[in-house]
Amino acid sequence: MSDYKFKTTNIRGKAYVDVSERVKFFRQEEQYKNWTISTEVTMLDDKDECICKTIIADPEQRVIATGLAHEVKSSSNINKTSYVENCETSAVGRALAMLGIGIDASIASANEVKDAIAKQNASEDTTEADYQKAVTYLKNSEDVVEAWKKISKQSKTMFSKEKFDRLQAFAVEKAKS
Repeated sequence: MSDYKFKTTNIRGKAYVDVSERVKFFRQEEQYKNWTISTEVTMLDDKDECICKTIIADPEQRVIATGLAHEVKSSSNINKTSYVENCETSAVGRALAMLGIGIDASIASANEVKDAIAKQNASEDTTEADYQKAVTYLKNSEDVVEAWKKISKQSKTMFSKEKFDRLQAFAVEKAKS
C-alpha cells in the first residue's frame, strides 16, 4: 500500500476511518485500477428493514472482498429518511475493510461506530423510561405481590442486575407497608 494518510474520526479515544476515506483511497490507488465496487439491496421489506451486500472484484471480475450491512428505518433520526443509503454505505465500508483498506484501528468505520453508540444511548434512555414505568406500576398497584409477579420475569431480562435488584427491593418494601 501507499503512504496514504487516512483522515480519521476520534471516537472514545480510538481512531476510526470514514467510509468516504476508504472509497477515495480505493479509487485513487493504481493497484485497484479497473477494480469494481458493486452494491445490491438484498432485502427491503415492509417492516422498513434493509440488507445490502457489496462486492469488490478485480479486473477479471473475481470476487476479492464482500461486505454486508443491515439497517432499520426507525433506528435513528438519519435513518428515518436515508436508511437504504446508510445501509449501502456501511456495506461498502465493510467490503473495503475486508480488502484491508483503513483497518489499522478497526474494521468498523467511524460511521458505524457513531451509529452503534447512538443506538446504545437510545437503548439506555428507553431502559430508564421502562424502569420508571415499572416503578410507577408497582406504586399504583393495590396488590404489589401480584404486580411483582407480573413484571419480575420481564424486568430481569430488561434491566441491569442493579436496576432489577432496586426494583425488587422497592416491591418488597411496598409489600411490607
